[in-house]
Amino acid sequence: MLGQFNPDSEAMSTCKKARAKSTSVVSSDRLSSLPPEIKGDILSRLNVEEAVRTSTLSSTWRDAWTNMPKIFLRDGNFARTKFVTLVDMVLSLHKGTVEKFDISGSKTYHDEFGRWMLMLSRRSPRSIIMELKSEPGYRIPSCLFSMGDLEFLHLQNCIISLPLVFQGFKRLTRLSLKSFSSTDMDIQNLISFCPVLSYLELASFEGINHLTVQAPKLKLLYVVGDVEDINFDAPNLEVAALFLDQKAIAHHSDPTALHKESYAKQLVGSLSDIKTLAITGFLLRYLSKGCILTKLPAVFARLENIYLAICFGDQRQFLAACSLFQNAPNLKKLDFWSQSLSTWDQDQDQDQASIPELTMQVQLVHLVTASVKGFRGVDCEVGFVEKLLNWAPALEEVKIEWQCKTECSMVLAKLLALPRVSPKAKVIVTF
Repeated sequence: MLGQFNPDSEAMSTCKKARAKSTSVVSSDRLSSLPPEIKGDILSRLNVEEAVRTSTLSSTWRDAWTNMPKIFLRDGNFARTKFVTLVDMVLSLHKGTVEKFDISGSKTYHDEFGRWMLMLSRRSPRSIIMELKSEPGYRIPSCLFSMGDLEFLHLQNCIISLPLVFQGFKRLTRLSLKSFSSTDMDIQNLISFCPVLSYLELASFEGINHLTVQAPKLKLLYVVGDVEDINFDAPNLEVAALFLDQKAIAHHSDPTALHKESYAKQLVGSLSDIKTLAITGFLLRYLSKGCILTKLPAVFARLENIYLAICFGDQRQFLAACSLFQNAPNLKKLDFWSQSLSTWDQDQDQDQASIPELTMQVQLVHLVTASVKGFRGVDCEVGFVEKLLNWAPALEEVKIEWQCKTECSMVLAKLLALPRVSPKAKVIVTF
């Protein structure tokens, strides 16, 4: 009968509720009984503020956040004083080893920075990422250079001055420094005192004129900035990205300088075993002025990938690039970023007047793919694509990213009609 009381059904419902409650209790007990290091690993997946809030869940979770192996701190919408309190609490109450410490912020913490680094040094961190962006740069305290367990170090917006007694980072494999200031000797010693360093990034720096990189295990090097000289002693280097500005070229602008040719040979020779090379037109022009217009002093037998930021209208850059291609017999991939003549290249007409028309034939027998970004459709760019199609018998595609907003139908028709020695070669244009 509809609506009639059913004792069996009522009993079954009660049993289900009891079983669900029991399961919930068991599940809760299981979570609460997890080892501290497991709880810490779970909480590391939260931001610090959320992790600290879990202390209110139960007595067993009260101190769980103090064992987090990874600490991520972002000032975001925090008031400055609240963020300072949070960082102080986390660093002072943390009980275990910190595998990773990652802090970033846009507010000013210069008064607290030294204290934070001192507290952090007592936690034996393995990885540090610091991106505190307020000016002036943060002076790195000596206690950071005593953290012997470091394996990864990323610093941004800082001043680096090594302490008189610096034992080095014996375990450091990755070093990234951005927007920093230092000296030639401090950076040279910092790098050379990291015996297992495999990745090095130096970008946007001041105070460094003569950069010396001595790193026997280094595999990847990335340099962006102004330097007068670069010297390498990195026999295992595989990838080099050198985006140098005008200082190096301006410093060596006199082609009669006695050391010019030897320096250019040393720079190129030290890169002879790399697999990937990325350089800018400024460096190309510098190499071309080093008395190596037609033949580089090294063969890049392992070089397979080249990225060039180049002005195709600058014949010195063009000649240096072609010399590089000729000496890379196993080149498989070429990527270009087409640039216009800069205001620095005011001696362009004088340079071009002394360089004969390019007639060399470059053999790119293993080249498979090429790309040109920033393409504007000017004659020198089209002329380069034409040469590329004639030089590469195994070429499969040339990708062109069109940048100019002007009418392009005539140039596009010319590109697609260019002859090519490879039957597989395709010219792909994107807008």
